[in-house]
Amino acid sequence: MSPIHLDDVEKEHCRRMTPNHDSTTATIYEQDTNSSKTLPSSTQLTAPTYPEGGPEAWLTVCGAFVGLFCTFGQLNAFGTFQTWYAEHQLRDLPPSTIAWIGSLQLWVFFFSGGFVGRLFDAYGPRVIMVPGTVTLVLSIMMTSLSTRFYQYILAQGVLFGLGVGMIFYPSLSAISTYFSKRRGAALGIAFTGSGVGGVVYPIMFQRLFAQVGFAWAVRISGFISLACCTVAVATVASRRSPVQDSAPWFDGKVFKDVPFMLVVAGSVLVCLGLFIPFFFLADYSRDHGVSATASFYVLSALNGGGIVGRLAPPLLSDFVGRFNVMVPCAFLLGLSALVFWIFAKSLLVILLFAILYGFLSGGFIAMLIPCVAQISDINEIGTRIGVLYSIISFAALAGGPAAGAILKADHESYTGMIVLCGVANLLGSFFMLWSRATLDSRTLVRI
Repeated sequence: MSPIHLDDVEKEHCRRMTPNHDSTTATIYEQDTNSSKTLPSSTQLTAPTYPEGGPEAWLTVCGAFVGLFCTFGQLNAFGTFQTWYAEHQLRDLPPSTIAWIGSLQLWVFFFSGGFVGRLFDAYGPRVIMVPGTVTLVLSIMMTSLSTRFYQYILAQGVLFGLGVGMIFYPSLSAISTYFSKRRGAALGIAFTGSGVGGVVYPIMFQRLFAQVGFAWAVRISGFISLACCTVAVATVASRRSPVQDSAPWFDGKVFKDVPFMLVVAGSVLVCLGLFIPFFFLADYSRDHGVSATASFYVLSALNGGGIVGRLAPPLLSDFVGRFNVMVPCAFLLGLSALVFWIFAKSLLVILLFAILYGFLSGGFIAMLIPCVAQISDINEIGTRIGVLYSIISFAALAGGPAAGAILKADHESYTGMIVLCGVANLLGSFFMLWSRATLDSRTLVRI
């Protein structure tokens, strides 16, 4: 029996509800707030069209790749700094305290999405990305001068997280205006940039820390970021015109959209556990007899798996459905922690877990935006992505310190931390599955 395709379901649904429709119009369906039934409005609007390619579209994808390489890729390498600080500048502080730098970095990055997404819908990408480049480079240079914990919190935590958000969200939202059927593949290619950065930066920092010292190692990364962001600003463009006056800054209707809110709930739980290995896997490796040098390569293996994860699942999703790929990725994330990480004691097994977890986490991260875009109006994509990331920012903020606190309470045993990682991901996957079921409960439908 061949699978039922979502396109076929949508065509049949429209045929029955609007018998006199033609190929140039589409019925806009509204959710009845008093019922689970979907009702058609009487308004007929021209369906949005997407070029699905072209020079400008692929330049935007390339620019996003470069932008994510130096932003989200560098953010994924915080475990390198976690290990370095614990042995040098912040060696008098417990790991749970140092983890606040990375968690705050994630929180500011995620939380800024609400504002940045709305600014994108109103003004387009470049108005945001130019000051974002300045913010990012300034934060890196200030980090190179920092010596105290509060200075790292302000420079590497707050300022860096904001700079990442001002490059990340406009780049990916712009891609969504060019692609629909091939959106998963296009966003997956862009997301691969963060995976490449996550591989390169830990190795680069580990070598530069030893050769030129901490300060100049960080400054070199700042110059690289300046070059990459300049390319991104020059190439990323949005196909649609800004809509400054057509929508309020915040629309409470998003909270009545059941599939969207279930995605948000699932994302909150997943993000509570998702980044724990990125913070602590290097320390876990060292505490299990792995050398300091090899522990940096474990982090690179984690991000290396993410390169394939950010590319293969999105490519597959364009054929089998985006929700049909995201849900298994989230479920297997939790399962891999509970049945694989918890028993990983040797370097080889830790490396294998790192590659697998990196692949699955990369797949989930890369699929989240396509799933949100799929259930959103084209003029609300930036805003909805921003709302999603703003809400899940609090889970991202809590995950690292919570894991560190459990580690301390368990007298340096990693079991409790691993259980938190696994259970949070599993629970999140169930909400994702629920969201998919509200769209269509049939198993073989491409959703």
